Amino acid sequence: MKIVSLAFICIVLCFSNAVAQIPSPKTAQPAPRPTAEESIFTRLRIVGASSKNTEANSLTQPAETNKSKITVEKADGISVASRYASKDSPVYIPRFNAPPIVDGQINESEWSSATLFGEFLQTQPGDNIAPSAETEVLMGYDEKNLYIAFRVKQDRDTVRASLARRDQVFNDDYVGVYLDTFNDQRQAYTIFFNPLGVQADGTLTEGRGEDYSVDLQLESKGVLTPDGYTVEAAIPFKSLRYEAGENKLWGIHLFRRVKHNNNELDSWMPIDRNRSGSLNQTGHITGLENISTTRQLEIIPSLTLSQSGRRVRSVLPSQLAPNAIDSGRFVDENVKGEIGLTAKFSLTPTTTLDFALNPDFAQVEADALVVTANQRFPIFYPEKRPFFLERIDVFQTRMNVVNTRAIVDPDVAAKLTGRRGRNTFGVLYASDNAPGNYSLDERENLRDCQKKRLADSSIVCGIERFVDKNANIGIFRLKRDVGRENNLGFFATTYNFIERHNNTGGFDGRFRLDTKTSAEFQLTGTTSRRFFYDPDLDENIYRTGNGFGYSYSIDRAERNLTLQLNGIGFMRDYRADVGFTTRTDTNQHRSLVRYQTEQEPKERIIFKRFSNESAVSHDWQGRMQNWNSNTQQMFALQRQTNIGGGLKFGYERVFEREFGANRTATRPGAFFGTDSERSANRREVYGFLETTPVKQFYGYFLLSYGAGQLDYDLGAGAKYPRVSPAALLDPKNPFDPGAGDQVYIETALRYQATNALQVSLNYNKQQLVRDDTGLTAFDDNIFNFRSTYQFTRNTFARTRIDYSTVSTRLRPQFLFGWTPNPGTAVYAGYNDDFNRNGYNPFSGRYEPGFRQNERTFFIKTSYLFRNSF
Repeated sequence: MKIVSLAFICIVLCFSNAVAQIPSPKTAQPAPRPTAEESIFTRLRIVGASSKNTEANSLTQPAETNKSKITVEKADGISVASRYASKDSPVYIPRFNAPPIVDGQINESEWSSATLFGEFLQTQPGDNIAPSAETEVLMGYDEKNLYIAFRVKQDRDTVRASLARRDQVFNDDYVGVYLDTFNDQRQAYTIFFNPLGVQADGTLTEGRGEDYSVDLQLESKGVLTPDGYTVEAAIPFKSLRYEAGENKLWGIHLFRRVKHNNNELDSWMPIDRNRSGSLNQTGHITGLENISTTRQLEIIPSLTLSQSGRRVRSVLPSQLAPNAIDSGRFVDENVKGEIGLTAKFSLTPTTTLDFALNPDFAQVEADALVVTANQRFPIFYPEKRPFFLERIDVFQTRMNVVNTRAIVDPDVAAKLTGRRGRNTFGVLYASDNAPGNYSLDERENLRDCQKKRLADSSIVCGIERFVDKNANIGIFRLKRDVGRENNLGFFATTYNFIERHNNTGGFDGRFRLDTKTSAEFQLTGTTSRRFFYDPDLDENIYRTGNGFGYSYSIDRAERNLTLQLNGIGFMRDYRADVGFTTRTDTNQHRSLVRYQTEQEPKERIIFKRFSNESAVSHDWQGRMQNWNSNTQQMFALQRQTNIGGGLKFGYERVFEREFGANRTATRPGAFFGTDSERSANRREVYGFLETTPVKQFYGYFLLSYGAGQLDYDLGAGAKYPRVSPAALLDPKNPFDPGAGDQVYIETALRYQATNALQVSLNYNKQQLVRDDTGLTAFDDNIFNFRSTYQFTRNTFARTRIDYSTVSTRLRPQFLFGWTPNPGTAVYAGYNDDFNRNGYNPFSGRYEPGFRQNERTFFIKTSYLFRNSF
């Protein structure tokens, strides 16, 4: 299969190279939490703000440049020429003779020749009205960098600025820019700065939102002034993918966020609420010519030293004496060293080749604890590893056909991504050793089995064929722009391991039907050679399985009304082993109707929002699986406060074939009793409050109570065994799902003690009590405490403590980091894992007090070597 996989990669690389030769055309959980982390344009409908209709005042002297003029009306009706760049035609960006010093001061003579942007408009919560204070932006370039400076006028006491980490500036005031460097109205770089110049950088994909996993090499500084703050930034062209030259246009948005004034958002370009989308409302810049085009080579060697200890069995189960109890023992492992290498080579300004050899993909911070009790389907965890985050947007689709966390621990990985003309493409290959990387206990069991086989050759050691073998993974993606705001795409993936082979392929697209309406679709076919569970035979059958999946959406966004219709479906044999699929043999169709009143910045209630979201699911035999309808009302108040609540009604139905064997005349099924299915009608009421009344404090609280929530009778570990009537008769009885009452609580508190110190505490509670037995199926309380002290922009110390009452796991984590730029970093950390009043993992017996499960000390270093050709 390695030969097949390598052949696949060669074919794809050749195809990608052919694409690159196409010439470019000439260009002229229970209740939904309020989505406060959406993109700027989506946030337009989230939080309101008050406004002062102040007359525009200049902040700098007129720039003597070749830039456009516009005409404005003063109070006396006399028409005058504005010194600000025009919003109605492309803005010419001048070339600097010498680079300005990036120190946040904006006092170098070079800025006198810069293009000046002004006359910003308040677009949140006001509708293109005068802002509460003035903002000006200056822009110029040289052969290496694009230079941007922001001069913000604001009462010094109201400025929110902290010494935040990179990409964590959105609790502060900030300014920033969208750069659509291909002017295709589909994707743009998002670059924002808080008043101290700390940056947040990423990408915005139309229809997908913002992604801040991308880190650009750029320089920025910010300074607080008596009447506001100033920020300077130098953005190297070599950090961007772009098209530049004579008559080339870039789309541009310029923004300013004013937190204290109810999250006011000011925009250079007017934002039409009757149009959906953001990049189709940009202004344009031009004049970026004779840029130094270089090929960049980045090499990042890494070294990780770690020392771990963990609790293991004292003896193998096969060697344990009858009636003996193994409580385990704690073993300290030797210090381990891992050397890795990642490299990036810019073939052209639009195409990049990434390579990784034995990379250290260990995360410096573990995933947060989540409620896993009563969960039938897998839980999605987002990607955090830099190699895969780079241009991850190229591979993303509506159906998650690509989920790079399926590539767990690659020995070798390579990725080619780029754009040529109207074509965007990506190719990825990885050799993953995780499927064959078995634990020490499993290897001990294997060695014990191999010894026994010496005396009995008929013994089969189950994992012997798989140990230390690698899976070969390949991904191909191609998208082509069609028209101004449409695209069509093709994708394919392959996953190959012993007795597990999977291939997917399909098409997707996005279309702008009119200024308010867009539509998307995806069609996916899969073929697999692997084990499939057969509920009729109650066994795993190695066979070929073919599947089909689809997804669609139609969105219409008007000034006050939002309408959405979307759906997704997967056949029973659908598998996407390089992706993430929650459930198969299902079809779900969902609708959303949301109405929002006009925003009144000065009123006590800035706006009201009413919404209904409904969904229905059925299998491919046409049998209903569930339906639900959620009606919600929210009020946006002053001081960044949202309050609301809602009612949910629904129905859920489960079949025993989803849990195990189907019943026959001679064999019981997966469900206890005479009924092969269970169902319940659900009712839920909830309320929530979210507020940021002052810059130091943020709070969120949600309380939900629901009746008719099914307990699937899976149990929740030793602390919460099954409590169904069947399980009370005999714990070995089949499953007996039944309805119950559920309480859900979610709280989040954040306190900014100083500019450098932030602490937060989150608490989640989920409890389910069965109706038929009156017993608690589970009661999980998850606590998360986090504190971060930012010594400088690049140096920090973090403490994090997680605790779950169901797993009784206490996980403290301590991390010190120095990250001067993307690629160069030093981390030193300590992770621990305890059970508190828990159960022994080997004997199952209760253990009072604290018992250590595992712990790790580590030092991780990497350094970026960068050269231009």
